[in-house]
This record gives sequence, C-alpha cells and structure tokens, in this order.
Amino acid sequence: MAKKVRVLIVEDHDMARMGLSVILGNNENIEIAGMSADGQDGVDKAISLIPDVVIMDIGLPTIDGIEATRKIKTINPDIRVLMYTSREGDDDIFDSFKAGADGYITKGATAEQTVSAVIAVSEGVAWLDPAIARVVLTNIRRGSDNSERKGEVNYQLGKNLYGLTEREMDVLALIVDGYTNPQISEKLFITISTTKTHVHSILQKLYVTSRSKAVSMAMKEGLV
Repeated sequence: MAKKVRVLIVEDHDMARMGLSVILGNNENIEIAGMSADGQDGVDKAISLIPDVVIMDIGLPTIDGIEATRKIKTINPDIRVLMYTSREGDDDIFDSFKAGADGYITKGATAEQTVSAVIAVSEGVAWLDPAIARVVLTNIRRGSDNSERKGEVNYQLGKNLYGLTEREMDVLALIVDGYTNPQISEKLFITISTTKTHVHSILQKLYVTSRSKAVSMAMKEGLV
C-alpha cells in the first residue's frame, strides 16, 4: 500500500476548513494530519506533526499565511506548502513564493484540482492555479520585454515562458515524440502517478485540454 500524503490544513474560516477536510479526507491517498485556524498555531503544528503538505490560507489571525510559510520553511524546508486563498494580487502571489511556497491554488478551484494540487506538491511538482499562472506569465513576459529594451538577453527564460519545470519540459518533449504515459515513466524512471501529475500540470500551464493540443502548442511556441 502506498504511503498516504499527510496534510495539515491552516484556514481560519470554519466552513472552508471543514470543506477541505471532507474533500481531502475522502481521497484514499490523503490523510488529514491536523487542522488549525491560526497562523502561529499552524506553524507550531507543522513543526510538531511534520506533515507532507500544509494547505495555507493567507489571511490568518496572529501571523498571516505568508509569514507562517516563511517560518515553516526556515525550520523544515522539506515540508511542502500549498497556498490556498481567494487573493490573486501580484504582491500576494510573489511574496508567497519568496517565502518558500511550493504551489498556489485559489478557493474557487474544484475538488479534483485541489486534490491534484496536494498530490503534485507532495511529489515536488510546483503547482499553479491557471488564474495565478496567467499573472506569473504576464510578469515573466514583462520582465523579458524590459530586458530586451535594455539590450540584455535573458538566457534563463529561454523559450520557456510558461513556467514549465525542467522535468515537465522532459515530459513534454516525450509527449511530442508520441510516448504514452507508461513509456514516459519507463524512460524517465518515474512512477505512472508522477507522470500523470506532470502531464496534468503541463496541460494547465499551456492552457490546453488534451495531449494533442499540448503537442500543437509546444511546436507552435518552439518549446521543444
């Protein structure tokens, strides 16, 4: 039996907290390790319970979710933190990632998206809600344009303006070459579950709904 992903929920709204516990608790691959309605208490519980993933709201009593994330990551960087909030402002998004967040999902996400996000960040895969990805992408492109106006070349961005990780680029290249999920798993020495998570993340970041559309986008944008 595969090890369950242990999750700590830090959310000050009772209904939202209980809703999350039901959604995640009903998944056979997830175990609720604990819950908290307070930022500092969330930090204390994260350190004592050592969950795999902390689902972190931003607007919390005592200390906000961004500061709580910073504290958790400073003490134990191996704990993954998934921001779970209604805030979509640039400052909140980038401050969260500066604090060490591993993913960012909005409260408007579906139950399936929330579960996928938790599983993804538990496996070390960065997760961005599509709405958040658009904000990040816009800022990346704006930064790239500014560099070009200054006569600079931003080699780090290269052709990848969609926030794809290095591993996702590897998976995308194999998708373009016609590999199936089992073949990708064998080629990259990863599990089928991890492969599916990568593929799902790729589709979200490219704003497409199928592998064929991902291939078309990759070819069109010169990603491979």
